[in-house]
Amino acid sequence: MDFNQVVYQIYPLGFCGAPKENDGILSHRILKVIDWIPHFKKAGITSILFNPVFESDRHGYDTRNYTKIDCRLGTNEDFQKVCTELNNNGISIILDGVFNHVGRGFPYFQDVIEKKWDSPYKDWFHINFDDTNHEDGFWYEGWEGHQELVKLNMYNPDVRNYLIQCVDTWIEQFHISGLRLDVAYMVDRNFMHELCDHVRASHPDFFFLGEMIGGDYNAIMNDHLLDSVTNYECRKGLYSSFNSKNLFEIGYSLNRQFGKDPWCLYTGKHLLSFVDNHDVDRIASILEDKEDLPLIYALMEAMPGIPCIYYGSEWGCEGKKTNNSDDDLRPCFEKAEWNALTDTIQKLNTFHTSISTFAYGDYTQLYIQNKQIVFKRCDENGQLIFCMNIDNDPAAVYFDAGCESGIDLFTDHEIKFTGSLDLERKSFQIIYTKW
Repeated sequence: MDFNQVVYQIYPLGFCGAPKENDGILSHRILKVIDWIPHFKKAGITSILFNPVFESDRHGYDTRNYTKIDCRLGTNEDFQKVCTELNNNGISIILDGVFNHVGRGFPYFQDVIEKKWDSPYKDWFHINFDDTNHEDGFWYEGWEGHQELVKLNMYNPDVRNYLIQCVDTWIEQFHISGLRLDVAYMVDRNFMHELCDHVRASHPDFFFLGEMIGGDYNAIMNDHLLDSVTNYECRKGLYSSFNSKNLFEIGYSLNRQFGKDPWCLYTGKHLLSFVDNHDVDRIASILEDKEDLPLIYALMEAMPGIPCIYYGSEWGCEGKKTNNSDDDLRPCFEKAEWNALTDTIQKLNTFHTSISTFAYGDYTQLYIQNKQIVFKRCDENGQLIFCMNIDNDPAAVYFDAGCESGIDLFTDHEIKFTGSLDLERKSFQIIYTKW
């Protein structure tokens, strides 16, 4: 499996400007993605992560039909066309697998509401018919108390088989290369194991990504389960370090996760690195100093991991949760924008996918102060050294590079290592030495 990827995340219902409620009206909005392919290619994107695209009650995570594209987005044929165009342009597809729960509009749950005990699908859910003090005349388990999201009974082999068959259909119809498992921290491990084994038997390079917020990522990221998880720990460390002017926080997380000591947690593994997504405030709205935007993206791409860019953030779009609503995080843009930040991210993406050390290099911290950090990453092909100064004043950093010189990737100038390096205010350098 090639982990040297740059992922671009799209929340399709927002990206395409679909109504918030499923109005049942067919509209071919998903074809808009094809118009953005030149932007993806120019930006150096290698994979698109689509959040839910299948028929749902409202926001995509309340699924009605796992095999039918949401009518607000279009038809299965529309999405096939989108996927074909992406694949033909060298861009792979990752779909959001929402397997923990369904919407109340899911036909098998509607059958339970109608027939109660007599429904053949009553064991597809966690239900107590003896507890009648509820709107439907029975109790059922919802996801984290959200009763509009009905938890599936993963202990039922019929449920597991149904979901695995749906994934087979997605692979066959849309030629996808990976899955993001929504709320993977809650998904039954036996089902996860069964799903991964089943798909890998015929598609050994298929990519499995899990949503993890906290805890031990190794619980589901290992040789038997998923390939990667969302690195929320470093996402918090990234923005918090910039706002507090304390790079020791992200430095600690990077050492803890990827260092060489025997107690380091994820050395050699490939977590999904990100600064924002469809569930959290945009990084341009979080950072207190907008001059830090190119710096935080540089650090995100230089650290171990698979970088993921959320649509619109590559040009600094802002957005915050308001009144318990995610609408501002999931906007519709008429067209892609391009500015100096996008230029920087494009170059970072290009370096990341053309130099193996970004994906496979180890991690060694060389120097750290509150406002400066230096680390190096080495693999069989070369070494990169990342230096950053987030101070408003120039600063010198002191480190042993372990070699005589390297090339500044952004300027293409040779840098001689003399034990120290002068950095301009609010700046970074990525220096590469090919073995």
